[in-house]
Amino acid sequence: MTMLKGCHVVVTGAAQGIGAAVALALAEQGASLTLVGRRVALLESLAARLPTGAKHAVVAMDVSNEEAVAQGFERARAALGPVSILVNNAGQAESAPFGKTSMALWQRMLDVNLTGTFLCTQAALPDMLAGGWGRIVNIASTAGQRGYPYVAAYVAAKHGVIGLTRALALEAAKKGVTVNAVCPGYTETEILQASIANVVAKTGRSVAEARAEFAKSNPQGRIVQPQEVADAVLWLCGPGAGAVTGQSISVSGGEVM
Repeated sequence: MTMLKGCHVVVTGAAQGIGAAVALALAEQGASLTLVGRRVALLESLAARLPTGAKHAVVAMDVSNEEAVAQGFERARAALGPVSILVNNAGQAESAPFGKTSMALWQRMLDVNLTGTFLCTQAALPDMLAGGWGRIVNIASTAGQRGYPYVAAYVAAKHGVIGLTRALALEAAKKGVTVNAVCPGYTETEILQASIANVVAKTGRSVAEARAEFAKSNPQGRIVQPQEVADAVLWLCGPGAGAVTGQSISVSGGEVM
């Protein structure tokens, strides 16, 4: 299928988990991919899994650094032309009780999850406005739709991503550009594995017990799979979602309604 043939898509945090699933799903639809991340070896490994003949570029970039983002998007354009779709997936989650949340932890959560989304969107949007069409999909979290204890900084950052999504959607509504957020619940990713390990280390629970605790928040009683998140992103990028903008779509088995 070639629903996205001719589209240059930038996916941040593409190396693993949701980002990798999104990149593969969009490439299957004919998109040209710029794979962005900080670990080039993992990005190259993903590139080797793209469909035969898929156009792609690999760009090592810290999304929280303004200069790095500007240079990274210039390299992406040089390789594959103007950007028409941006998937802001790069993110990081750390936990701490609110009273023990350091300024450094707070800033890390804002830098990667919120400022990174802001900088990459500013870098990509001019191409979309010039072309009269574009799709921006921000991978937020159910943490952007509700609260969770012990992750105040992460929750604040993800709420910020949803606020940014809504504001920009209105600015771009008459310009052919849609802006939406996809909000996964606990998903089978490296971040979740790290969270499970943290629970095991701090509480002495088994891995199975810790995993069950995370799954319990999902009314379906399970962990979301990266492909399920990628399918939502793919739909938002396609022609059938042109009237959908400013939305925060929860992929969480009914945890958020």
